[in-house]
Amino acid sequence: MRVLAAMSGGVDSAVAAARAVDAGHDVVGVHLALSAQPGTLRTGARGCCTIEDSHDARRAADILGIPFYIWDFAERFTEEVVETFVGEYAAGRTPNPCVTCNEKIKFEALLEKAMALGFDAVATGHYARLATVAGDLELRRSADEGKDQSYVLASLTPEQLSHAMFPLGDSWKSDVRAEAEQRGLSVAQKPDSHDICFIPDGDTKNFLEKRLGERPGELVDAETGAVLGRHTGVHGFTVGQRKGLGVDAPAADGRPRYVLSLEPVSGTVKVGSSSGLDVQGIDADRAIWPSGKMLQGPTECTVQVRAHGGIAEAVAEADDDGRVVIQLREPLRGVAPGQVVVLYRRDDEAGDIVLGSAKICRTR
Repeated sequence: MRVLAAMSGGVDSAVAAARAVDAGHDVVGVHLALSAQPGTLRTGARGCCTIEDSHDARRAADILGIPFYIWDFAERFTEEVVETFVGEYAAGRTPNPCVTCNEKIKFEALLEKAMALGFDAVATGHYARLATVAGDLELRRSADEGKDQSYVLASLTPEQLSHAMFPLGDSWKSDVRAEAEQRGLSVAQKPDSHDICFIPDGDTKNFLEKRLGERPGELVDAETGAVLGRHTGVHGFTVGQRKGLGVDAPAADGRPRYVLSLEPVSGTVKVGSSSGLDVQGIDADRAIWPSGKMLQGPTECTVQVRAHGGIAEAVAEADDDGRVVIQLREPLRGVAPGQVVVLYRRDDEAGDIVLGSAKICRTR
């Protein structure tokens, strides 16, 4: 096949591209320029989209002997990912920009361009597996569950997945690094990217305040209604947050207070004891079914509400309008509207299989 290898400049995408070459595909490497400030270097950054990353990707492509290009997706990335991120926080929700980036950039914008240029598939360094069972494509957790990225891919459609390749799905990260070393790839020991790539210093509150300004409101005790203080904007908080509340007095149980809910219209941030974070049920909408099969009736499943963690057994039910109602078998804490909930079916032989994903709109 003609394969476009998305090369971020990290070890995973470099080895994924190498494996696509080994498999006999006609491979071309591409690095996505996503920053609206192309002069940005890695200094102080912990993301994955700097100029130095593009140089690392080019060096890897040279070693593999494949053509390499840089495609400028900065404008679309700003519109689809950054502006969505800011808007969600302004609305009192907690988004996951990596999910949005995979959905809107890597497997919508990139895939559309790749298909238009005659490529058959896009290969990435994600840790996830694809399998075809009885003619149906399944997205599954990776063999290395500690590095599994099926959560951030669960918003992809069956059509998008049919043109995706995840060469690292059956591998462990340690083996990938060793392979990169053997291949002479300079990124073999390069640290993994983390945090939000467009907030390289990790200061999300400061990033949002620069774009949204101050939007003062009150910090309110969720139980008594007492005003405990003021803040400069709900965008500086997320459900489950404990630090940086600006409230010295503990909760009624003598323990630290946590953010329990956000009301963006009134600017109210409600805080209380940790027990107030317990969630028994989740209502979500905008469901996507990667296999193309919607849930049929109440379905036993495992749900995950964060990229790493927030996992519980549950019963889920969906309707034709994309709504999903989930009853948890055990409570989860710190579940926030705006997060993505991913539903899995456990298969002892195949591993966890993604049933679908949806955007959390409220918790119970």
